[in-house]
Amino acid sequence: MADNPRAQRLAKQIHAIVASAIEREVKDRRLELVTVTDVRVTGDLHDATVYYTVRGREIDDEPDYEQAAEALHRARGQLRKIVGDQLSVRFTPTLAFELDTVPEASARMEELLNRARARDEETARLREGAKPAGEDNPYKTDGDSGAGTGA
Repeated sequence: MADNPRAQRLAKQIHAIVASAIEREVKDRRLELVTVTDVRVTGDLHDATVYYTVRGREIDDEPDYEQAAEALHRARGQLRKIVGDQLSVRFTPTLAFELDTVPEASARMEELLNRARARDEETARLREGAKPAGEDNPYKTDGDSGAGTGA
């Protein structure tokens, strides 16, 4: 999306402004646990997509994604006004908010990798005392009867 350098610079500025505004200026308790992770701006600089994550209040708490999405939707106009006041561009980009699923996906991938490592260790432990089936040397040698006869 943001291939040109100007769009990338604008995305960085929007990222900093929106994160700061959520923390200091927008008065909504539902946004206390929202973290802005990334911003992507289209090449024409008219639209910005703000990616965010939501933490749970306690360690075992499930984050309330719906409440955070609703709060961001309600604060979208205020955030766009703040962005427009702090940017020196002719057109203030529209803001769209999307839940960033990368942290959950990476945690799931890490869990799968740990499970695979544990199974590899178990297989290595089982292999330690294993003996091959059949004879120690399964290949025929010259001393065997019938070996080397072509007929």
